[in-house]
Formats: sequence, C-alpha cells, structure tokens
Amino acid sequence: MSQRLANAFAKGRPALVTFVTAGDPTPDATGAILDALVAGGADVIELGMPFTDPMADGPAIQAANLRSLAAGTRTADILAIATAFRARHPDVPLVLMGYANPMLRRGPGWFAGAASAAGVDGVICVDIPPEEDDALGPELRARGVDPIRLATPTTDAARLPRVLDGASGFLYYVSVAGITGLQQAAQGSIDQAVARLKATTDLPVAVGFGVRTPEQAAAIGAVADGVVVGSAIVELVATHGAAAPDAVRTYVHSLSEALASSRKVIR
Repeated sequence: MSQRLANAFAKGRPALVTFVTAGDPTPDATGAILDALVAGGADVIELGMPFTDPMADGPAIQAANLRSLAAGTRTADILAIATAFRARHPDVPLVLMGYANPMLRRGPGWFAGAASAAGVDGVICVDIPPEEDDALGPELRARGVDPIRLATPTTDAARLPRVLDGASGFLYYVSVAGITGLQQAAQGSIDQAVARLKATTDLPVAVGFGVRTPEQAAAIGAVADGVVVGSAIVELVATHGAAAPDAVRTYVHSLSEALASSRKVIR
C-alpha cells in the first residue's frame, strides 16, 4: 500500500474520500477545486477520468463527464492535473478512477508508468473485473501504484477472495447495487456488509454511493474506515462552475467535521 494512503487511514478517525471529475468544468479549473477539497479536510482525492460511456455513474457524474469532454479534456490533461496536484500537496493521496478504455488504449505499461510519474497512489478501474487483473494490475503493482478493488452487495463469500487477491490501498464498498448518486443503502445493511468485509481483509474499507449529508457520513464512519462522497460534490461543480471552490470547501468541511466526531469501531 502507498504510504500516503496508509497514512490517510491511520488518523484515528474515518477517512474522508472525495471524488471530482478531471476537467470539469475545464482542465484549468480543476486544480482550484482539488485544492478546495484538501482545504475542506478531504483525506483522499479520487480524480475521475472522463469517459463517453460511464456505465456505473448516475446523471450527475455522467453530466460531469460530458462537460469535461466538451472542454477538451484528454488523458494528457488529467496527468498534468495530477502532477501539479502532487507538487502542491505532497502528502495527500490521489487516486485515478475510471474505465478501461482510456487506461489501456496505449497499453497498461504506459498508463501505469504515466500514473506513477504523475504521483498517483492508486487506480480504480470500474470495468476490469478481478478475474481480468492481468489486463492492468501487474503493471500498476510493478510501479508502486495500488490497484483498488470494488466490492458490492452482490459480492458473495465465494467471490470475495478473488476480489481481494492483488488488491491494495483500500477496499471500496459500493453500498448499493446500482449507479452513483441516486440512492443510499439502509444503514443496517452497510453495518453488516462492513463487518463481513473487515472480517476477511486487513485493507481499510471505505463505503460510498449515495452519501450526501454529514449525518449519513457520520453514521457510516461509525463502522467503516472511510466514507466516499462524489455526486454531491460534482453537483456543486455543476451549479457553480469555475466558481465552485468556495462551495466545495464549505461542504467538504461539514463532512470532515462530522467524521472527526464519528466513533470508529476498533478491529
């Protein structure tokens, strides 16, 4: 596991993992939005790679992808954003999240090397299943970049070992069997799922999909190692555009404060 990610989950409270789409509303505006996430108290940043067919994402992030692509965002821009972020924030972990096509079109070795050179700590590829780890995983691990895996409510005991094999950084528990941003799972089901996952892995377990309010974040943070918030932040960017940093910082601060007072279950 990258040292930055390890540190982010070792603060004695749940880590706040935040997501925005690279290049939304423009590549030039993304840096200030990332800075606002850090200033608000985000512990881990997920930077979405825009894609024309983001199958796991709901309307908010789909729209962000389209705005970013319309602004001309390319992989080179995303890597430049990551490189500049790393120079400004040497200790804050940065994760690229996206789909296989943009990651693999120049070859897994090229992408893994470019991500590592840009200071990226981990990669979440939504549509490469664990059974196809050899498409990208070995190249990431060879360059010290964590392949971060997803578990869902349908990940049963038979498949979970495959999901965990080769995973590092943290385990992202997708709390609903659906697309991002539209609903949140019942807290009881999250409690049960996190307990089951933590019984099978030493990786930190971060829970996302549908988290919007500080109260929801605190409830999840009482059992999980991290809480992931994405669509609600992306909606602020949609509303405010390049003027989003102030609103983003204020909102993220409210989440961070809620997690700071959230009691974390001791393993």
